[in-house]
Amino acid sequence: LNRLVDRLHDTSELTQLIRRALVEDPPISISKGGYIRETYHAELDELRQLARSGKSWIAGLQKKERQRTGIPSLKIGYNNVFGYYLEVTKTHQDKVPEDYIRKQTLVNAERYVTPELKEYEEKVLAAEEKIEALERELFENLQKQVLTQAREVQENARVLAMVDIATGLADVAVRNNYTRPALEEEPILSLKESRHPVVETLLPLGERFTPNDLEMNPEKSQIHIITGPNMSGKSTFLRQVGLVVVLAQMGS
Repeated sequence: LNRLVDRLHDTSELTQLIRRALVEDPPISISKGGYIRETYHAELDELRQLARSGKSWIAGLQKKERQRTGIPSLKIGYNNVFGYYLEVTKTHQDKVPEDYIRKQTLVNAERYVTPELKEYEEKVLAAEEKIEALERELFENLQKQVLTQAREVQENARVLAMVDIATGLADVAVRNNYTRPALEEEPILSLKESRHPVVETLLPLGERFTPNDLEMNPEKSQIHIITGPNMSGKSTFLRQVGLVVVLAQMGS
């Protein structure tokens, strides 16, 4: 493990940059936006604030226009065709100011726009477009900085994968009381109280796996004949021997 850890590259600055730039739980696709963290870029924060303040600004304008016109039922709405609009019922048409520009006639109401409302709409739409473009630009810049250390990041990933495997096997060995295998050059296989690592784990609580011995060598026992009724454990024993040998060869 020490040799593996010595191979790790210092990417702490890159890590801190990514943490500062990206939100904790970014969306799956960058097309949805919202992946650059607040406070990372001042201009982006300002644009987001402008886009978020829409509801409060609309509510304030609606209140102001109701007071100015004396139309208590006046309301501001939005659709994809006209954008933002002021809606006035037919019963209050005589109170509509001259600066209201008619955009749509309904059965019971008229819809209008004003220069102030259109100006705000343009600001909000422009802000949303700028937010999308700026986020993408910041993300692409971040990608370029990551690519400058791509080799180091990939090497760290390989090292950490090996560390993960080694520590995982060590943890299983300790918890299950495995024995360190002795590897020999001679063509022999000697298992004492061996256990099936998977079947043993899946046993109901309180049940104990019955250990098995096996001796194979070129002088006395090259072949074993295993007999018994169905479901007596013949196949389990065969797989158990194979798994134990594989685990021994891989260092577990």
